[in-house]
Parts: sequence; structure tokens; C-alpha cells
Amino acid sequence: MDTILFFKAALIGLSVAAPVGPIGLLCIQRTLAQGRRVGFVSGLGAAAADACYGAVGAFGVSALTAWFVALRSPLALAGGLFLGWMGWRMLRSRGGGGEAAVARPARSGWAAFASVLALTLANPMTIVSFTAIFASLGARGAGAASPGLMVAGVFVGSAAWWLGLSMGVAAVRTRIDARGMRRVDQFAGVVLLAFALYQLRRWWAG
Repeated sequence: MDTILFFKAALIGLSVAAPVGPIGLLCIQRTLAQGRRVGFVSGLGAAAADACYGAVGAFGVSALTAWFVALRSPLALAGGLFLGWMGWRMLRSRGGGGEAAVARPARSGWAAFASVLALTLANPMTIVSFTAIFASLGARGAGAASPGLMVAGVFVGSAAWWLGLSMGVAAVRTRIDARGMRRVDQFAGVVLLAFALYQLRRWWAG
């Protein structure tokens, strides 16, 4: 039973990570600009955030759930501003692809991980989703170890997606020249700014 729950949770983690949104776009851009390691570590930040919120939902820590949900407004504001700042930085990037991209020194793995972790944690309503999903799968009634196994499953499923994505994008990295990378940065910057404006509009509307 625990094994089945683990694989179900892994599929949930994979399905949560797979849709291409601002986090996926950011990881693609980082992989192209700075290499597979930075792209994958960035994705691990999202996987860790999903696991954190999944843990709160799986173990039924109602006080923490209420606290995070109460913080959804300031977190949405902070997340929107952070997305906007990152989009603006990409628009101002000089780009660089092909051999230049390979030679470019990668940014700190911890910085890449932390930035995506913070962006993903800026959506505390994820806790509510995980709480409902885990309850429907019977995590709390299947055994003492089940919630922990399901949280691990969510992390593994999400991490598997980010590993596959970073490896796939890295395979074409050297084929993109500096001009092409500049266009990628501009596109990613515009999209991130659009997501930021959408999130800030939702925050303003309450």
C-alpha cells in the first residue's frame, strides 16, 4: 500500500511540475544561458517548495496551513515583484549562446535553488491543494509512514521532471548563438513580466 501511495504521489509531483509556467520558463532560460546544472538545481528549488507545502498538507498541520494561507496576500505581492525584477533583468541581458554560453561561468547553485524556492513558496494556496489530494488518497489512514512517503514521492516526481527538462534543453544549448540567446532572454523576460503583472493585478484585486 505504501509503495502504491509513493508512486501516486510521484505522479502528482510530476503533474504539478510539468505545466510550463514562469518557473518552467525560468529553468529553461537558465539551462540555455548557464548550463544543465544550474537549470536542474533551479528546478530542485521548485520541487523542494512543493515538498514543503505537501508536508504541511500531508501531516495535517492545520495551524501552519492557516498561517500560510493568511500570508497569501503579502506573499503574492513579494512573488509578483520578484518575478518582475527577474523579467526586467532578462530583458536587459546581453545574451550569449553556442561556445560563449558553454564558456560562461555558472551562477551559484545555491542562489539558483533559493530564488526558485522563494518564487514557488510565494503561492501558499498550494497547501490547500495538497491537503485535498492527500486526503483523497488516504495518506493519513494508510499507516504512520504514509505521509512521509507521499511527500518524498512528490519531491521525486517533481525532481524527475526538472532533470529531464534540463537534460533535454542542454542538448540543444550549443546550437544557439549569441543572437538567438538574446531573443530567448527577451522572450523569457517579457513572459515573466506578464506573469508578474497578472499576479500583482490579482493581489490588488484582493
